[in-house]
Amino acid sequence: MESLLVLWDIDFTLVVGGSVGMRLYEQVFSNMFGRDLTEVPPMGGRTDRAIITHTLSLAGISDPGSHVDTFIAQMAAGAPAFARQAVQQVQVLPGVNEALAALAQTQTPRCVQSVLTGNIRAMAEVKLGAVGLTKHLDLDIGAYGDHHEVRAELVHQARDNAARSYGESFAGEATVLVGDTPLDVAAALDTGARAVGVATGGSEFGSLVDAGAHAVLPDLSDTAAVIAAILGTGTAR
Repeated sequence: MESLLVLWDIDFTLVVGGSVGMRLYEQVFSNMFGRDLTEVPPMGGRTDRAIITHTLSLAGISDPGSHVDTFIAQMAAGAPAFARQAVQQVQVLPGVNEALAALAQTQTPRCVQSVLTGNIRAMAEVKLGAVGLTKHLDLDIGAYGDHHEVRAELVHQARDNAARSYGESFAGEATVLVGDTPLDVAAALDTGARAVGVATGGSEFGSLVDAGAHAVLPDLSDTAAVIAAILGTGTAR
C-alpha cells in the first residue's frame, strides 16, 4: 500500500465547535421563513443535507426537500461572517495537532489527510481556520455535508477526489475514517474503509466497539496510539 487516505470528522473529533453552526442554522431559517427556529433534530454523525431536511420537516415546512438547496446556498454565503465567533468558541481537542503533524511525516505509507464531515464546506473552513488546523489537511479532496444525505456516499466522493489529485486508488482499507459516532463507523464499513472510533463526542467507547470499528481510542492524546490505530499496526480496541 503506497498511500493512505485519512479522512477526519470535524465536530467532536478534531474540535468542539461551540454554537457557531447552530447560530448559522437559526439565521438562515429566519431569513427564509420569517420566524425563529425552535427545534433541531440530533446532528451527531449526520450530514447538513439530512439535518436541514429533518429540521424543515419538524418546523412544518411543506415539501421540505424543495428548500434544501436554497438553505445550503444561504448557509455557504453566511458562514464566513461567523469567523470571529468561531475564533472565540471553537476549541481543538487534545492531541489533534500532534496527530495531524505526525501523520503528515509518515512515509510508509504516505498519509494524505482531509476531512469527511457533515458540515458544508464553508462552515468546515470557518471552524478549522479558527484554530489553525488547515496546514496538514487537503480540503480540496474532502467530502462535505452538502453533497449527500447519506454519509457513506461522502466516502466515494472523497476517494474520487483524492484519486484525481494524487493519481492513486484509495479503495478498501487504503481509506481510513476517524470519527466519534457509530454513523462514522458505519460509513467506513459500508464502503470497505477502515474505521477508527474516538470517544470524544456523545458516543461511549463501548458503542463504537459495538458498531464494528477496527480500532477505538478514548481520545487523540496518545499520538503513538493514534498512528497505530490509523495504520492498523496497533491493538487498540
